[in-house]
Amino acid sequence: QVQLVESGGGLVQPGGSLRLSCAASGFTFASSIMSWHRQAPGKERELVANINSATIPKYADSVKGRFTISRDNAKNAVYLQMNDLKPEDTAIYFCKGDEYGMGIHTFWGQGTQVTVSS
Repeated sequence: QVQLVESGGGLVQPGGSLRLSCAASGFTFASSIMSWHRQAPGKERELVANINSATIPKYADSVKGRFTISRDNAKNAVYLQMNDLKPEDTAIYFCKGDEYGMGIHTFWGQGTQVTVSS
């Protein structure tokens, strides 16, 4: 049974910080590419950041320098540290895993709401 469970979302003021967590189970986490995506109301879902098995991170230009993605393979967890949050960061944030085996298997979490407002 595959599960990706996000937590850590909430309401913060502009300039504030949040740390999102994603607890994964049921697939080969250590060799999977993990990523965070977000979707604002009325907009397309977009890639925020990803991290591969060698822990090489990549970021969307809109969050580069403010967000940090990391992973802990011993805990089967991936994190997104979000600093200097802006109102345009408001969205539902989703955790995704891409497992490479017989083809690519993609797994999505349920999402956690992040709202940045004064």
